[in-house]
Amino acid sequence: MLKQLIDVNEYMDFINEISRDPSFSDPMLSSEEQLRCNLLEAPNKPSNKVWGIFEGDEIIGLFVFLILEEESYIEMLVGLSRSLQAYEEMLSYLKETYKGYQADFVYNPDNHLLHKLLADKKAQFEAEQQKMLLKGEVPCQSSHQIETYSPKYREQYIEIHSKDGYWTAEKVIDAPDRFRIILAIEQEEVVGYIDITHKYEENEPYDMFVKEAYRRKGYGRAMLAKAIELNSPKDMMLLVDADNTAAISLYESLGFVKAAGENNITASLSLAPYAT
Repeated sequence: MLKQLIDVNEYMDFINEISRDPSFSDPMLSSEEQLRCNLLEAPNKPSNKVWGIFEGDEIIGLFVFLILEEESYIEMLVGLSRSLQAYEEMLSYLKETYKGYQADFVYNPDNHLLHKLLADKKAQFEAEQQKMLLKGEVPCQSSHQIETYSPKYREQYIEIHSKDGYWTAEKVIDAPDRFRIILAIEQEEVVGYIDITHKYEENEPYDMFVKEAYRRKGYGRAMLAKAIELNSPKDMMLLVDADNTAAISLYESLGFVKAAGENNITASLSLAPYAT
């Protein structure tokens, strides 16, 4: 049985039990700030829905979703369960209630129950993401021109920005309370960018890009070093494709270290009705 929850505190024993399981822990609850923002405060946020899946009086699944009705988009912020029944019931409810929506699921790569269920529904999977934490700052002396965003670069920034995903260039520009945009400039040409959060105690780059002709010339390193400088004294983390050894080496050279057991994978699914 599915029920909407208005408070999660009474289920903390269940939350802690699942969070201690390395196969079913949620990578979106790996810090105190994430626990507070994604779970504990979720029932009070208008754009969030919190559901529990129950078998009799026993909770077997707890889920938090971001719901953007005007954009027909939902995203799983928290998914805690070791029960296939709970995942199936949750997905069935989403399919029925949010027909035609696009749904993103960010979860533990070792969660074989959710992974197989999404694969059976023909979800599209992104590469596994390695989480890295900034543990030491390495000075980066660079002759490159690195600047924070200004409107004179708007069109160039939009032109080279990734068109995939929710956070388009226009949305990032319109969210200065959340994002800082750092640009690499070469003779008035925008040759790279980083979109990075700045409002949290632990911030992260959401997107980073350097034009092909300017790669392997230190632009990425210079932009990231500037991001680290501007973010101080707050913490920083980042996600990188787990098999991208070159990028991992770059981040390690700037003071990042791999976070064991905190990787994630994202699956995208269209919630069109399907035959059972």
